[in-house]
Amino acid sequence: MKQILVPTDFSDHAEAALKIAAQIASKNNSEILLLHMLELPNQMSDAISASASIPEVMLFIQKAKDKLRETQEKEYLKNIKVSHYLQFEKAHEGILSFSQEYNIDLIVMGSHGVTGIDEVLIGSNTEKIVRSSNTPVLVIKKETKAIEGTNFIFASDFSKENEKPFLKMIEFAKIFDAHIHLVLICSPNSFKTTAAANKIMANFISNMGLKNYSTHIYNDTNIEKGILNFAESVKADLIGLCTHGRTGMSHFFSGSIGEDIANHAHRPVITFKI
Repeated sequence: MKQILVPTDFSDHAEAALKIAAQIASKNNSEILLLHMLELPNQMSDAISASASIPEVMLFIQKAKDKLRETQEKEYLKNIKVSHYLQFEKAHEGILSFSQEYNIDLIVMGSHGVTGIDEVLIGSNTEKIVRSSNTPVLVIKKETKAIEGTNFIFASDFSKENEKPFLKMIEFAKIFDAHIHLVLICSPNSFKTTAAANKIMANFISNMGLKNYSTHIYNDTNIEKGILNFAESVKADLIGLCTHGRTGMSHFFSGSIGEDIANHAHRPVITFKI
């Protein structure tokens, strides 16, 4: 893991994500790329191309640059290679294009979390990134101080399409020397017998060379609740998931478990695009 992207809006949530990124970078000798997306009003964006001397535009730009330099000099980033970038684009679109351009290995983002009607109508930039990013995304909540333990879970249906994403999960877990709890959630809509569930998981890991792990079957009313409740039962330090990245009406009707968990979990969540 060479390059870690941390988008920032300079909020407490963004700083919580940056602190976790610093923890990972120091363990793995990685570089942090600090990115701020400056979404100016349309007339100001037009003004940038027309005249870079307009005082109001220049004030926005200078303040953003000052905040980036200030953030880069935080004490917890000492001895970590950090570079900063300022781009003019919509946040989620800019983050995705930046990630591709710089071959980012991991995106670490803070999440405010939204519920109810706000969740349906608005969503958040973090959720959009989780849904769309081909790069693994680690979602951090404000209350997360550090990933201190080594108790990770990976929730999946353990189908073949999850094998490549799971290999990325294994590599991430190695950074922390973590034990991985593989869990298959059984709900009324996705019931499997214990024998069938055990066989599915055994076949999935048979050629993985995985050593520090355990397998679990957990029953709940739905998959999202099952993942959150299982994470609580084992006091997980991190939740790992794969996501299909549904969009449009498909996302509205069927939802995205990875996106929902990233939004509702109080624990760090890492997602891998299938």
